[in-house]
Amino acid sequence: MFQSTVSRSILVAAFAAAVALSSLAAQDQKPGSSQDKKLDVRSSVGDLHLGDDADAAKTGLPLYPGARLKSDEENQKKVNLGILTEAFGIKLVIVNYDSDDAPGKVIDFYRDKLKKYGKVLECHSHKHGGDVDVNTDDKDLPKPKELKCEGDNKGSVTELKVGTEDNQHVVAIEPNEGHSGSTFALVYVHTRGKQGDI
Repeated sequence: MFQSTVSRSILVAAFAAAVALSSLAAQDQKPGSSQDKKLDVRSSVGDLHLGDDADAAKTGLPLYPGARLKSDEENQKKVNLGILTEAFGIKLVIVNYDSDDAPGKVIDFYRDKLKKYGKVLECHSHKHGGDVDVNTDDKDLPKPKELKCEGDNKGSVTELKVGTEDNQHVVAIEPNEGHSGSTFALVYVHTRGKQGDI
């Protein structure tokens, strides 16, 4: 459901992580096992965590009452990615859920819960998902860029955003296609250049 656009260095790291996750996914698991798949690597170059161990709590938000993990097998339901090096760092958590409630109820719930992180920006889009723009170049980070709505700000997908490009919480809510209720993604992104902590 949720798409993201990131800088070139993060794309390279994410590609390497995706290759690692695909090999991890190919490993046999015991039938009926609900064990999360994850990969942790620590080296002198940096640290990597990649797994499907994401949940609402890891995004810093509560789970909407009665929501359940998205059941569409064709879409990635959850990802938890952390990369820390001397050059940059990124923490990316994405989890997709379904709810029997109408999108308006989910929007009201998360609009209230996001307020603890700052001013909530409400955006609208025609596409399924949205963009998360992040920047890890130190020279471009004198002041974190504020989030903004993209495109014509019309459509059935509602994105609630809080924070800056380098530290943001996003909830993307849309009607559940072919069913009643709604589907939504909880997203947390925190990046840094050479300086700072994640």
